Amino acid sequence: MLVRMLVGLSGPTLSLGPRDEHDFPQDEALRLISAGYAAPVAEIQIERAVAPPAPERRGKRGKHVVSGDSNGSRDG
Repeated sequence: MLVRMLVGLSGPTLSLGPRDEHDFPQDEALRLISAGYAAPVAEIQIERAVAPPAPERRGKRGKHVVSGDSNGSRDG
């Protein structure tokens, strides 16, 4: 049974880290799952749609603080 490890597990012939997948015998896999060390992996891969990224917006937001026809001096 294919499981995905939730924690690290190592032994003399095996070393697995979190998120590693490994095929264990049925009874061993069920023991790891019931102990909370692993989660079953679905046998059938499900293809999921991904939404396209939102379009970039580079418009002007709000009002300008300084008007375009002023040179920045305080002279009237």
